[in-house]
Amino acid sequence: MLQNPAVTTQYPVTQRAFGLAIFVLSGLQLMVVLDGSVVILALPRLQQEMGLSSSGSAWTVTSYGLTFAGLMLLGGRIGDAFGRKRMLIVGVTLFTFASLLCGLATGEAMLIAARALQGTGAALAAPSAFALVATTFAPGKARNQAIAIVGSMVGVGSVGGLVIGGALTELSWRWIFLINVPIGVLIVIGAVYCLADTDHHRVGLDIRGAVLGTSACTAIVFAATEGPELGWGHWSIIGSLVGGLVLLIAFVFAERRVDNPLVPWTLFDSRDRVATFALILLAGGVLGAMTYFVAQFLQNVLGYSPLHAGIACIPFTVGIGVGAAAASKAALVIAPRWLLNGAAIVLAIGLLFASTLDRDVTYVPTLLTLLVVIGAGVGVAMVLTPLCVLVGVPASDIGPLAAVGQMYMNLGTPLAIGILTPVAVSRTLSLGGRTGNTATMTPAQIAALGNGYTLVLAVCAGVAILIALVALTLRYTPQQIAQAHSAQEEAQRS
Repeated sequence: MLQNPAVTTQYPVTQRAFGLAIFVLSGLQLMVVLDGSVVILALPRLQQEMGLSSSGSAWTVTSYGLTFAGLMLLGGRIGDAFGRKRMLIVGVTLFTFASLLCGLATGEAMLIAARALQGTGAALAAPSAFALVATTFAPGKARNQAIAIVGSMVGVGSVGGLVIGGALTELSWRWIFLINVPIGVLIVIGAVYCLADTDHHRVGLDIRGAVLGTSACTAIVFAATEGPELGWGHWSIIGSLVGGLVLLIAFVFAERRVDNPLVPWTLFDSRDRVATFALILLAGGVLGAMTYFVAQFLQNVLGYSPLHAGIACIPFTVGIGVGAAAASKAALVIAPRWLLNGAAIVLAIGLLFASTLDRDVTYVPTLLTLLVVIGAGVGVAMVLTPLCVLVGVPASDIGPLAAVGQMYMNLGTPLAIGILTPVAVSRTLSLGGRTGNTATMTPAQIAALGNGYTLVLAVCAGVAILIALVALTLRYTPQQIAQAHSAQEEAQRS
């Protein structure tokens, strides 16, 4: 009996990546990256026009980051279970609706709640992007182009978020959210017509683990953020700290007993990998805290406009690109522990110097040089740590491990901002300053505000030193890093 010939996989795009499909996937990636940082430049305007408090400013950033990072792994599992294309459409729809709510927000509570909803939508949609690249673009030239374009959106979003966020804020802070509405609608329409879905199968969804982990982080961040305003002895602060720790312990036990945990404990069977996860979390925290507080310093202390502040920060992203490019070459001949240690030391020195700045600092050459140097240190870490995670793992584990590493990177920002905002506020208040609308502050109060920001940079310098020490414990060789890089590229193309 004759057997049926093998079924040939049909790809919607076979020749070149450029077209509607790549617009949908790269547009999604760009939108998610932009909204993680674009709001930072609008915070001073929000404080002036909406009366946003210091803790409210922090929550505007952390509410998005906590739900995005905390639910990202669950979002990937839901895509496996119900279809990546379907979950991308659901996620973008939710994200777009939440963006509309942000743009129409009438108060602090509504804005923060809508930002959390945005993060939830991003967590559902973002994990689907790379999976859909594999089913939409044929192997070879088309898929390689698509991977490069989608991957580049992180860098484009980092620069574009600064400029676009600053420009839109000049018009109105509401436009940084409302601009997502037409873009989101176009992405949904394009996804319906041009994307091919992935095979999906019913799998166990660790909803309990996602809820426990996200709730634990949220409770701890709430206590750290609200402690200075409510008082550390307030029942809600004590309750949040205790509750957060209890939830964290419950999360650990739950993950050890579930059949399909969000974070399999086998991922932590290597001492070097555990150290790498710690480095990713710490580096993500330093990057997020620097971006947040430097943007506040430029506007609230130096008096830059939102657009001026955005353009002024572009050298930071250029420095990240330079550091990343240099690390990619150097990692082939130098052990990653020495590269990461050296980058962290450079980062610590730059941050310590930055912590001494005041409102008399000049952009050229001081700030310009610092932004490039600090950015280069961050760029080295952003290239090497994801590769260290993938050393010695089978091809089937590359995707899950990369997702866990991305989760830790994204989680570092909300945790750092939530914990360090009270540090800045406490220093400002202790010097006789205050937070809020800088238009009504005296020069002495603005100086006190700036002192709070620069204290955070000193704390970040301490974290950079910790990163340098942890990096020395890594035992990976240049050959292992090269193999991990090749395995990662092969997994993306397969």
